[in-house]
Amino acid sequence: MSRRRRKTVIRVLESVAAGLVALDLVLYLALVRPLRSLRAGQEASYAAARDRVRDGKARVARLQKFQAVLPDAEEQLKAFFEEHVPARRRGFSRAARLVRQLTEKAGLQVTGITYKLDRGKDEPLERLAVDVEVEGPFASLLSFAHALETSNDFTTLRDISFQPAEGRTLVLHVGADLYLTP
Repeated sequence: MSRRRRKTVIRVLESVAAGLVALDLVLYLALVRPLRSLRAGQEASYAAARDRVRDGKARVARLQKFQAVLPDAEEQLKAFFEEHVPARRRGFSRAARLVRQLTEKAGLQVTGITYKLDRGKDEPLERLAVDVEVEGPFASLLSFAHALETSNDFTTLRDISFQPAEGRTLVLHVGADLYLTP
């Protein structure tokens, strides 16, 4: 082969090689890089969807547990209301009977009692405020307050104050709330 022909063949091969390198670069920039970033985006969205599905399954499992317990809780709530929360029409007499029984048991004397019904808006229960003043020895007053707080009725104490009275006795002012069904 002659030298000229060899140079021509080498130039053609160099041109073809340069063209192949240029074509490879163009294909890389036009196809591979966009497809790689598209794949990364798809993988990220797949991972996010997988996480949402996993979180959704966990939430469904929690809701199914809650739904399974709900009928039992509803029965327990109904039993609690029947046992511990009187109806409004019986609330005043029940509060009066409770105070009378507890003062007799503790050996105290009632010096004053007031009732006030509070009808809270959008609340499931009504509140009967009972303010009681009893007089007697300190130990009996503590026994009365404890018995009132731990009574079988749904009662909360909101105010307790002691004042001196005649002799060796004290006056206990107790503010309590008895909850009633409307």
